[in-house]
Amino acid sequence: MQTPADHLNTIPIQQFIQHVKSADNSRAKEIKIDIQQAKNLAFTLGIVMGRLNGDLEKLLLDRSQTEEVIRIEMDGGGLE
Repeated sequence: MQTPADHLNTIPIQQFIQHVKSADNSRAKEIKIDIQQAKNLAFTLGIVMGRLNGDLEKLLLDRSQTEEVIRIEMDGGGLE
C-alpha cells in the first residue's frame, strides 16, 4: 500500500508528452519549453528513475534471498 510520501507527481512528464503530441499534430519541427518546465521535467525524471532503480535493487535482493525449488518427476515414459 502506498503512502502519500510514496506518491510520485508525474504531472511534468504528462505535460511534456502532451506538448510533444500537440507539436506533432500541428506538424511543428521543434518544441520549446521554459526553464522552469525543463527543471520540473528533469527533477521528476530523476525521481522516477531513482525510484525504479531502488525498486529493481529491492526486487533483486528479495529474489536472491529466496530459494527456488524445482521438482521434476519422471515416470519412465511407458504407455499404459
